[in-house]
Amino acid sequence: MLNIYLKEPNMVGVDLDGSIDAAEMAVGLDALIELCDGMEGGGMFYRITDFQMPTLNALAVEFRKLPQLFRLVRSIDKAAVLTDQGWIKTVSELEGALIPGLEIKAFDLDEEDAALDYLHNG
Repeated sequence: MLNIYLKEPNMVGVDLDGSIDAAEMAVGLDALIELCDGMEGGGMFYRITDFQMPTLNALAVEFRKLPQLFRLVRSIDKAAVLTDQGWIKTVSELEGALIPGLEIKAFDLDEEDAALDYLHNG
């Protein structure tokens, strides 16, 4: 399940639980692109409860939308990733170190308040 929504003004929420197929990926990425359109200095709030690799067709959808996703990154300054999987925390923070202008910090699933504080105040 992939759910993309406006969590707060200027903050997009992304909930990921389980596997994602091509149709779900297309709908989710379209929603993400639409919600971030015109956003400046925005935040992303990820909650990843059961990560499973997307299907190959879902990855193909993501690759087709990469140009739009790269433009979207300019709309977001910070991301908070909530997960109980240590490797996802490590990869998330590494990704933040590699993408100019984007800070990513990982949190345990039960640290939603700390994650929101990070997004609001740094």
